[in-house]
Amino acid sequence: MNDYNKNDLIKYRLSKATETFSEVQNLVKLGYYNTAINRLYYSCFYAIIALLLNHDISATTHSGVRKMLGLHFISKNKISQESGKLFSELFDKRQKGDYNDFFDFDKSSVEKLILPTKTLIEEIKKNIILN
Repeated sequence: MNDYNKNDLIKYRLSKATETFSEVQNLVKLGYYNTAINRLYYSCFYAIIALLLNHDISATTHSGVRKMLGLHFISKNKISQESGKLFSELFDKRQKGDYNDFFDFDKSSVEKLILPTKTLIEEIKKNIILN
């Protein structure tokens, strides 16, 4: 992938992160709490994919993305431990909300994750340098 295409993909992923995050408030208003958790997770996921791509790091699975974030950014204090824990928490909650039967999140459990998720995405953006 040449730099021009790479930068376009990074920008696209960051745009998807922002767009996906912006869906959350409306989902909460409508009472779609499991879907809101899903969107919080994916907003971070898209931003982290952009970060990994920016640093020429590849991951092919969700678990791989978590592992590469920890290995290359959290362990080197480029991304905070709190952000790493939040991403893991969102991963676990998304799994639970998407795949467990008879499980529903409530409004307060979603709302308390909104600001930390926004902070995580902003922290990731600060670690991306476009050519």
